Amino acid sequence: MRILKLNRNNDFKRAYSKGRYVVHPILISYVVKNRAGRCRLGVTTSKKVGNAVRRNRARRVIVAAFQQVEPLLKGNWDIVLVARSATAGVKSTDVLPVLQWQLKKLGVLEE
Repeated sequence: MRILKLNRNNDFKRAYSKGRYVVHPILISYVVKNRAGRCRLGVTTSKKVGNAVRRNRARRVIVAAFQQVEPLLKGNWDIVLVARSATAGVKSTDVLPVLQWQLKKLGVLEE
């Protein structure tokens, strides 16, 4: 199934201001309930991550890890994943356990 993406600035701002979050050296995860009927994903990378090539790689790694977790999600959530400087240097198999741990801690992932 295709991932619904967050693309409106208001959605990101709502996740940052009203959402719950968990921080890790590889990834920061924000979650907030939505009324869209299913989970939506937003991925952000700042220039601190590196040049355009490194930022795009970090985004691809995060989305690849999220695709494996998506079938286990419960409820309707807006999920914003923020890449950190260490994200560009790791593989999606390294991001996956971090993402699972964060989403379990936030109550978004089924046990």
